[in-house]
Amino acid sequence: MDSIDNHAPPRRLTITVEEAGQMLGVSRSYAYELVRQGALPCMRLGRRIVIPVRALDALIDRVVAEATS
Repeated sequence: MDSIDNHAPPRRLTITVEEAGQMLGVSRSYAYELVRQGALPCMRLGRRIVIPVRALDALIDRVVAEATS
């Protein structure tokens, strides 16, 4: 029988702009600039701006693929 770890925290679907900036190695202000430019995919939840983790992963994959082709 498969065991499921019910004690592990659920995987987050979104991260903050600040967290995305840290993951990308850029400053908080530059991360917000990328959001403003539309270069960093985001969504609004009320007044909060969040970055879907899947969109950030896809962006990184696309940039790496372009750089290596």
